[in-house]
Amino acid sequence: MTRVLFISLFSCLVVINQASLISRCDLAKVLHQEDLDGFEGYSLSDWVCLAFVESNLNISKVTENADGSFDYGIFQINSHYWCNDYLSHSENTCHVECRELLNPNLLAAIHCAKKIVSRAGGMHNWAEWMMHCAGRPLSYWITGCHLG
Repeated sequence: MTRVLFISLFSCLVVINQASLISRCDLAKVLHQEDLDGFEGYSLSDWVCLAFVESNLNISKVTENADGSFDYGIFQINSHYWCNDYLSHSENTCHVECRELLNPNLLAAIHCAKKIVSRAGGMHNWAEWMMHCAGRPLSYWITGCHLG
């Protein structure tokens, strides 16, 4: 009986984890619909690469940082500066609750990421994008995606 319960619980956790992932083409389609292609000079490929290197396309990813702040969602937006998680002081520059950045419709995450990119530094604000995406050919991130 315990074994059956464990297997059922494990299966539920796997389903929940899979439900938080988005494919690169589905993400590209949403980003295209929200007019991010060319926003502040960044291509859809830049945005998809950013999401991949930050969260592995995991919409519900939350990461605790050494300073006690947390990074939320597909773009790993930090609670100290950009959103309010009610756990520590936040500048809440995006005027959003951090949990909204985990919404599968991605709108809060996209609007906040646009605000971040519009400020000085653009995508350079994300260290992972700098290390893995900046200055590289990225068109393969949207190859085969039907955006229309």
